[in-house]
Amino acid sequence: MKSFTTLFVSTLALLPYVCAHGFVSQLIIDGKAYEGNDPNQGETQPSPIRLIDDPSPVKGANNPAVNCGPNAKIAQVVAPANPGSNMTFSWHSGDDAKPDWPHDTGPMITYMAECTGTTCDKFDAANAKWFKIHEVGRQPNQVDWVQKLIMGGGSLSVFVPKDLKAGDYLVRHEIIALHLAKNPGGAEFYPSCSQIRVGGNGSSVANNTVSLPGAYKDTDPGILVDVFSNPTDPYVFPGPPVASLISASGAVSNASNDTDPSSTASSASSAPSATASPTNKSCYMMVDERGIKRRYSRIMRSVLPRF
Repeated sequence: MKSFTTLFVSTLALLPYVCAHGFVSQLIIDGKAYEGNDPNQGETQPSPIRLIDDPSPVKGANNPAVNCGPNAKIAQVVAPANPGSNMTFSWHSGDDAKPDWPHDTGPMITYMAECTGTTCDKFDAANAKWFKIHEVGRQPNQVDWVQKLIMGGGSLSVFVPKDLKAGDYLVRHEIIALHLAKNPGGAEFYPSCSQIRVGGNGSSVANNTVSLPGAYKDTDPGILVDVFSNPTDPYVFPGPPVASLISASGAVSNASNDTDPSSTASSASSAPSATASPTNKSCYMMVDERGIKRRYSRIMRSVLPRF
């Protein structure tokens, strides 16, 4: 009986289950769309979005993959942009059958880093010095997160800081999923890096830069947090504050996007209206219940003794 139980449990482990996957599938800059490559298919087209080899979450704030994602590969394209350009990010679940982003809880944060000494299509992101340009958590006056709009098929727009010095930059756009974050190591990081070339005559640079990994700790209040017990409590964003830009003349401006977060996150017309709760199912099973039952039935017929 013991051997049968072991076989039964081992066989059930073979049932396909995928949860908490996703990646940036498209970047639109001032109306021009750039498609990303699917980690499950490899590099099939030139893109400014650096290809990762696994859409699963990065776990641990000190994981080297928290930089640009698992084994992120330098991209072929450096997309043109300007100070004030609108960058719109769309996410894909990694499952073509259910393509929408599968989570609804946690912040979305965007950084930039100058590709110093070279162009971004040759730059090693491990050397990047990041400055934060945008962060968004819950929707205004709600317990629902802006991330929930992405779950419904929406996208998020972020703006290149005004008067930013011309040059090549990496844009690091991430989602941090917090549905398991009440336990140490439970937060899920989904970073993505894209390559842009900022034109114009700007001269301002960030006053504060950080390294990633390095800027986050697993014990930070915005990473180790139970967001469901007290959903109205203010959320403490991890990492540095949104950077200020300092011009050659010494003038200081804020790098953040001045637009209200609710207007920069667009939702699909089919977006769900569920409220955030610890029981909200934000993971996808790659097989439906009936499919599991059919597999289970076949498995049991093959392993049970016939009389």
